[in-house]
Amino acid sequence: MSWAGDDRVTRYLRWNTITSREEAFKDLKEVAIPQPWRRSICLDNRSIGDISVKPESGDDRYRAHIGYALGWEYWGQGIVTVALKMALSIVFKEFPDLVRVQALVDVENKGSQRVLEKVGFLKEGDMFIYGFLSTDPIPD
Repeated sequence: MSWAGDDRVTRYLRWNTITSREEAFKDLKEVAIPQPWRRSICLDNRSIGDISVKPESGDDRYRAHIGYALGWEYWGQGIVTVALKMALSIVFKEFPDLVRVQALVDVENKGSQRVLEKVGFLKEGDMFIYGFLSTDPIPD
């Protein structure tokens, strides 16, 4: 998972750059494997990124969140656009209650915004201070 250890890739993601083999194994065990729907984007039998879909539950089971990452050396080649189209066609079949898939994208991440538009997503607005990710401890 060399791409998960690259600050350029993880800059806009909600998780920190993986810096060691131990962190990679921990992430696989605690985050990647338990995901309800996660697929690796592979090229030449090697993972170059991933796509994950997290359906809501209960009354919100009609909605899911999608996220993705791709190694920087593959940016701008249309790989994520194709992978997202493929993933969406599968996800709607595997989750029959699903009617909406949504993505949250940092306002500065113009490349990811363009990818989602190419796939058919519509921008519904800007959400400010939606979430906050910090490696600093929360003060008492």
